[in-house]
Amino acid sequence: MDALEEESLALSFSSASDAEFDAVVGCLEDIIMDDEFQLLQRNFMDKYYQEFEDTEENKLTYTPIFNEYRAHTFLSPRLQISLVEKYIEEQLLERIPGFNMAAFTTTLQHHKDEVAGDIFDMLLTFTDFLAFKEMFLDYRAEKEGRGLDLSSGLVVTSLCKSSSMPASQNNLRH
Repeated sequence: MDALEEESLALSFSSASDAEFDAVVGCLEDIIMDDEFQLLQRNFMDKYYQEFEDTEENKLTYTPIFNEYRAHTFLSPRLQISLVEKYIEEQLLERIPGFNMAAFTTTLQHHKDEVAGDIFDMLLTFTDFLAFKEMFLDYRAEKEGRGLDLSSGLVVTSLCKSSSMPASQNNLRH
């Protein structure tokens, strides 16, 4: 095999693996947006969000909640995976026959800059306690009406000239 054939083969393999990765990410986006997934996630967070406080010190009660979130299943014997991750893996297996979560996780590490932040952040909550805690703190703030309010920074201005506006104000818009 000459160098050109080797390069062509490597390019076609790379393109096929990139296409497969893109297909999995597309399915992940669909799964995360699905009402059933949203309900699963929301029910778990509703159960425990009041336990979490925005302090540097972590309560002992956080550990069993994190462990429940990462509850052991037999889908992935080398890892403890969460009920949410189990749901995602089952959904991916339905949509992509032969899907391999371990292989995808490895590929994800190489392509993490290409994955939408929301998806990567959600996947991070399975293994990173601080990401998990932050998810709960954000949810609690939202439930208590303390979410980020951007409305004071938004200004709506018409782009059309209004005939009822005095000419001096109309000229200020240009």
